[in-house]
Amino acid sequence: MIRQLIRSYVLLVAVAIALFTVPVAFTLTDQLRGDTRESLTREARTMARLLGAGDVASCEALAKMAGAYPKKEKVEVSATDRCVRESLRRPTPDAALARALDRGEETVDWGADVIWGKDLVVTVPAFAGPGDDVVGAVRIKFSTDHLTDRLWQIWGFRAALAVLVLLAAAGIGVFAARRLTAPLRQLNEMASRMSDGDLKARSAITGPQETQTLARTLNQASERLDTLIASQRIFVADASHQLRTPLTALRLSLDNIADGVDDEFVREDVEQATAEVVRMSRLVNGLLVLARAEAKVTAAEPLSLRDVVQERLDVWRPAADERGVTITLRGSTDGRPLVLASPGHLDQVLDNVLSNALEVSPDGATITVRVESRGDEVVLSVLDEGPGMSDAEKSRAFDRFWRGQGLTGRSGSGLGLAVVKQLVTDDGGTVILKDAPGGGLCVALTLRAARHGGG
Repeated sequence: MIRQLIRSYVLLVAVAIALFTVPVAFTLTDQLRGDTRESLTREARTMARLLGAGDVASCEALAKMAGAYPKKEKVEVSATDRCVRESLRRPTPDAALARALDRGEETVDWGADVIWGKDLVVTVPAFAGPGDDVVGAVRIKFSTDHLTDRLWQIWGFRAALAVLVLLAAAGIGVFAARRLTAPLRQLNEMASRMSDGDLKARSAITGPQETQTLARTLNQASERLDTLIASQRIFVADASHQLRTPLTALRLSLDNIADGVDDEFVREDVEQATAEVVRMSRLVNGLLVLARAEAKVTAAEPLSLRDVVQERLDVWRPAADERGVTITLRGSTDGRPLVLASPGHLDQVLDNVLSNALEVSPDGATITVRVESRGDEVVLSVLDEGPGMSDAEKSRAFDRFWRGQGLTGRSGSGLGLAVVKQLVTDDGGTVILKDAPGGGLCVALTLRAARHGGG
């Protein structure tokens, strides 16, 4: 919008300059042509009268006038032989000379139809007296080089002045456009922050009445959205928290029932009910984690990635050993890279990613955890040897409540990867899914690196 305003302003100034300067330049050019023609014609007529007189004094005066022009003006004066003088040349016979001698007509030849040519030629007949016959003719050939230089001065000065005015107009246009669009830029910044999830963003109410009204509307909408989403988060967190206790009690009751039942069919039903309770518990825990993550109740701080990874691998290795799955750690962990993350976020992220990897890994497979430092970023990758995902599945994997089917036959809550993305994104990182070399899935987490000894 700023560029459009500047272009419009400069175009308007350019049109104004053209409407004012071009006609003036043409007027000055015509005036230059007229003044030069009038001056040379007047001088030629004076010389013609001297030629018409034909006496010695007149011829000497004619010769003196012809030789008075400076050499730099490149003026040639010629006359018929009524006055014989060395300084006077005879004119070249042509149509203009014939018209002067036969008809007594003056001619002015600019040498070109547009502006002028190389020379301006003025031919004037000479009469012996008023009403007498033509006795000769005088011709003045004037080089137009001086006129061309003057023409360049006229147009060049105005062109240079127009360029300076346009540059000044562009500078003024930039200032005016930035000043006029400043409220819009503030509104755009606020909208960008809102799209990034910052519902606390507000815009200053400045500028014209229209932008003030728009700013008030956006501020009210942002405040309303913030209130509604905060209420939703509180509800989800409270509901999840309240559901955890009865679900735990229900699971304990089912375990007690299973221990006291001998009927195989009843035991199978109880085990299925217990599995559903476990799944519901995981779902409730996932909702609680999401609600807390969206509320951003904690701030990111430097954490040792190696310590967190090593701790979570120690926790998950017994479960992997039961399936014959090997978990290996590779990469540049010797340097103990620090990453910026909220306390507890990395633990939950690794738990969800490792749980999914173990779920899809066949017996005897290997899960590889790799850490790579890349300047201001640290990439944590978890690679499995499972069936992987299609492109369509990858595009939906981060959707809430979307569930894939693991090799063990158990389905998850559908919140695992959604929780991973929310926690990583809140800490300023990114997460992507891609194919692992040799098959399987690679979950690549890009985290912000922290400086040693500081945040």
